Amino acid sequence: MPGIERWRESWRGLGTPAVAESLYVELINRYSEAHRAYHTTQHLDECFLRLDEARHVADRTHEVELAIWFHDAVYAVRRTDNEEQSAAWAHAALAQAGLSSATSDRVHDLILTTKHDAVPTTRDAMLLVDVDLAILGAPVDRFDEYERQVRQEYSWVPEPVFRQKRREILQEFIARPHIYSTEHFRQAYERQARANLARSIEQLAW
Repeated sequence: MPGIERWRESWRGLGTPAVAESLYVELINRYSEAHRAYHTTQHLDECFLRLDEARHVADRTHEVELAIWFHDAVYAVRRTDNEEQSAAWAHAALAQAGLSSATSDRVHDLILTTKHDAVPTTRDAMLLVDVDLAILGAPVDRFDEYERQVRQEYSWVPEPVFRQKRREILQEFIARPHIYSTEHFRQAYERQARANLARSIEQLAW
């Protein structure tokens, strides 16, 4: 679980004292909700690890950090507006902390890129999306655990429907010319991600 000191440093990096620690507690509680299996504090930890590997890629590192903190703050598997709700929460929190509307808007827009429905166009958006997708290039054991966690979150979906929909999602990723937008992530994770995806797609077809 990301610690309180990392939370404080994320805000200090934007030139403002950390907001009330109650917001940190509320976020951690959200990521610890019982219906989550993948979108948890484990995912946050992994995102921050991947960010720390590639901080040199960012233009505004601490804005990317705040986007990571909030990007899955709202997560309900039966809804389609989780990213919009998470982005709105982040925007309100940054504005309340006294940050400029430009900063709040950028963090809001970064979070929306984690819908993965469009190609990111800024360096910070590219980095955030790659961080969020780094799990696809994880070692085999962790990737397989991730796939089980996703299935658990969608346990209410009938098996044949889940297999078809999940296979379609993974095929969309593997069909891209590049899974990752930044050279750093392509070098580090592209090959493994393609192997993981191909294996999972094959297994889902059974």
